Amino acid sequence: MTEATPTPPATPRKRRTLVLLAIVPLAALIGINALAWSHARAMTQWVEGGARTANPEQLTAGERFRTLLLGVRVPRPTCTCDPSDLGLPFTREILERDQEPDLELWRVPLEDSRGTVLLVHGYAGAPDQLLDLVPPLRELGWGSALVALRGSCGSEGDGTTLGYREAEDVALAAGALDGPVVIYGFSMGSAASVRAVALELAAPEGLVLEACFDRLRSTVANRFGLMGLPAFPGADLLLLHGSLQAGFNAYTHDPVRYAAGVRQPTLVIGGEDDPRATAAEQRAVADALAGPSELVLVPGMAHAVTARKRPDLWQEVMGAFLEDLASPAHRR
Repeated sequence: MTEATPTPPATPRKRRTLVLLAIVPLAALIGINALAWSHARAMTQWVEGGARTANPEQLTAGERFRTLLLGVRVPRPTCTCDPSDLGLPFTREILERDQEPDLELWRVPLEDSRGTVLLVHGYAGAPDQLLDLVPPLRELGWGSALVALRGSCGSEGDGTTLGYREAEDVALAAGALDGPVVIYGFSMGSAASVRAVALELAAPEGLVLEACFDRLRSTVANRFGLMGLPAFPGADLLLLHGSLQAGFNAYTHDPVRYAAGVRQPTLVIGGEDDPRATAAEQRAVADALAGPSELVLVPGMAHAVTARKRPDLWQEVMGAFLEDLASPAHRR
């Protein structure tokens, strides 16, 4: 009988190699997740003062590399002007809550108005982000109100949940207004607004969603594309760690899903060339709405407020939408 040849013991060099083969992937995995954790926190927790990191498409190659390593820098949003700077009388009030941050609300009334349009700002924005919409809305016969979402301007809070819990802020602000109310949200504000109507019992006469993404995962992935980076696994890691930090499942933050619960007349408007909330995403949201809807995609426009880029088109589209809401047929 032939005896089996015993396996020779591993040499010190082989043992070091095996240890390295085990440690290097583990260290890389830990490092990547630590980086994703840091990026998720930097995107959702404000810092005090200083300059904000520019948009991805505005960064140089060196700045993109530095941002990839260190994360973005987003100062707490502040207001640099208010309706008085436009010569308009307004009132500023605080909407108090027990368990959630108190909110700042600006009311800009209009005598004999047809109602009030609640303007909801976007990511890292403040009420004055949409202040220039107030005068054209007044020309259409509507007063305005502007809410500072949690973590913005005079509202409490030190960060954002990218429209998820901000839906509660939108519902509270809408409920504080008298008479017919239309909610108008831009970008993240539109995601918060459609969620507010679908799940937070906000009951406006109508809804305007400008530059609305379909899913949070989509808009995060789009930003990776703007940085010249693959969306997988970066976008998924950001959503994973963002979910752990914020205490909700970011993969379920989907305006296209919320839209199925919205029966109010809704105008979906945005740029045909928007790289952040693409035309396909906006179309998906419009198609998913349970109530009457209209989709307006502006040729040549990216992620922007339509009233600034195409004021003539905005006035026409908004005028027709608000006129329909104010009609006796709609009120019946």
